Amino acid sequence: TMPHSHPTNTSLSELHLTGIPGLQHLHHWISIPFCIMYLIALAGNSTLLCVIKADPSLHLPMFLFLSMLAVIDLVMSTSITPKMLGIFWFHSTAISLDACLTQMYFVHAFSVMESGVLVAMAFDRYVAICNPLRYLSILTSPVVAVIGLATLLRAVVFMSPLTFQIRRLPLCSPAVMDHSYCEHMAMLKLACRDAAFSNTYSLSVSTYVVIFDSLLIALSYTLILRAVLSLSSPQARKKAFSTSSSHLCIMALFYIPGLLSMYMERYHQELPPHVRVLLADLYLLIPPAFNPLIYGIRMKQIRDGACRVISQ
Repeated sequence: TMPHSHPTNTSLSELHLTGIPGLQHLHHWISIPFCIMYLIALAGNSTLLCVIKADPSLHLPMFLFLSMLAVIDLVMSTSITPKMLGIFWFHSTAISLDACLTQMYFVHAFSVMESGVLVAMAFDRYVAICNPLRYLSILTSPVVAVIGLATLLRAVVFMSPLTFQIRRLPLCSPAVMDHSYCEHMAMLKLACRDAAFSNTYSLSVSTYVVIFDSLLIALSYTLILRAVLSLSSPQARKKAFSTSSSHLCIMALFYIPGLLSMYMERYHQELPPHVRVLLADLYLLIPPAFNPLIYGIRMKQIRDGACRVISQ
């Protein structure tokens, strides 16, 4: 079969990903920014982890959460980009059902984890700015570890039922997904029987996570803003604003495209499919590439830490 024709003899232990539907002729060109973003994500997050690990002055709760974010970003971008580049460069569209479910599980579970870590980082800033004297007695290492485990557990609890439901759904042939990775909404479209429950479940979970988490973040930042404005020294105000603004950039990068891509997938069928797929791809590629850059550039402690590590 041609790489882009729909294979009809697909045994349903195997699926096909089209890449970016309607833009297959541009795959080679699209692969260039995708590959660059992936390399930046790998280099940036690995560097961030090395700097934080090597510099004892960075062994603080804020940087431990930042390390969690870097690990999540590495896993999230690695779970989709190599396969996506395989589709773009070598037309290797086939993927086994188990590999597809594994990819779907990792992508969505780690998105939920990233959201949880962003909440933890907002809480960390709240304690640091509103309760600076008790900061290290509130956010002890065990507390940071428990918060990390809680975000992991929440992701597993939310994503496991969805993966089992999709595993049990009969899929129709030809099993061709108009997507560049195994996204759950795209997989549900292949189901031969009504998948309303899975559809509703996935939408409810994602909406709950985004609304609950962004409300907590908004609450933290409202309290932070109140505290910052009451600080007497302009120096202290500037420092607090600087850290908080880099946090808010990262949160906007993560939540806005994520929600847009999910609701477009569900409700706006009249949108060209390549718009939906590109948005879903960028949502998983942009935060991992930009998070370490935003933090590395904006945070003096990390810049100083990097200089110290290099000069050793």
